[in-house]
Amino acid sequence: MTDYPHRSRRAFLGGTALVLASGLIGMPSMADASATAPAAPRLDYRNNPFTLVYDGALTKNEAGKVQIHPVKYKVLGLDIAANVYTPANYEPSRKYPAIVVAHPNGGVKEQVAGLYAQRLAEQGYIAIAMDAAYQGASGGEPRNTDKPQSRIEDIHGAADFISSYPGVDPARLGLLGICGGGGYSLAAAKVDKRFKSVATISMFNSGRVRRNGFEDSQLHTIQERLRQASVARAQEASGGQVLYVGGGAPLTDPQIAALPFEMYREGAVYYERTNGHPNSGAYPGSGGTYTVSSLMDLMRWDATDQIELIDQPLLMIAGSKADSGYMTEDAFAKATGTDAKELFKIEGASHIQTYWVPRYVDAAMGKLTTFYAKNV
Repeated sequence: MTDYPHRSRRAFLGGTALVLASGLIGMPSMADASATAPAAPRLDYRNNPFTLVYDGALTKNEAGKVQIHPVKYKVLGLDIAANVYTPANYEPSRKYPAIVVAHPNGGVKEQVAGLYAQRLAEQGYIAIAMDAAYQGASGGEPRNTDKPQSRIEDIHGAADFISSYPGVDPARLGLLGICGGGGYSLAAAKVDKRFKSVATISMFNSGRVRRNGFEDSQLHTIQERLRQASVARAQEASGGQVLYVGGGAPLTDPQIAALPFEMYREGAVYYERTNGHPNSGAYPGSGGTYTVSSLMDLMRWDATDQIELIDQPLLMIAGSKADSGYMTEDAFAKATGTDAKELFKIEGASHIQTYWVPRYVDAAMGKLTTFYAKNV
């Protein structure tokens, strides 16, 4: 876990009202266990030498098997922390296709991004899962700044780094984005033609949700939240406290049960109870999922802006029961620049269940394996 000494300067702008208005995935404790809690036991990051918190995670590097390699590199002068996964019997003298994996909002490389990166390495790819700048174990201040231009640059920077990694064939580069990382991957692929194809899982359009609220439920508070963001930025610029959405003590079980969207209820369980990691902005006591000032950038951005510039093959995966699915469907319809596109719904899966439930992860991997084999 990275320790950031400035955390004593933080002020927390919490409360359910702002959580809902901002479209924040809650950071909180388990609500109605019978309805939202996964059957899997809690995964403790301290029990894994790489602090990975997903089922089947690597615990050591063994000869002849998939291995994990922690790395650091620079993007726009900031240190980026990442894990590179190499396939079984990896030989640096050979040439392998590679996949960049972008993590969800509030997540880190040790969670679902690492799970899919490891599974891709099992299929013969070199895969990189990186912490976004200002987040996780990567550098940047204020912590947990979440601005689209930074998240998109993270993806370009990962392509820069992995293209020169021993054994990578830079002409065979693919992109996978999960949740918020999916929206940012769409934006990156529009202009970065090094990516021969792009896939998303449970895509979350951060701009639309931060602007309009989840399921466009907060249209009436847009101007109010923009004013809050403007005040927060002015306060930061004058050396005052950094305000955060979320943070502080975890929500109680009744508070989580009262959240109106399944994605938020299940996200609370995933990020705190079963797959929590202290470097995640969605971890209780971490400080907050993102800075209030980030809303100035998020609310004027949209993952579907100029999406027709994507001419590469596109695969979009979502759970058939995901209440976030409307974002995937909207983006898919607007992606008119490519004829090689497919929308695949995992029957029975919710948004968060695509992060960890074995049968749903297997279903997603089945589509990804075929897609990348053909298009990378």
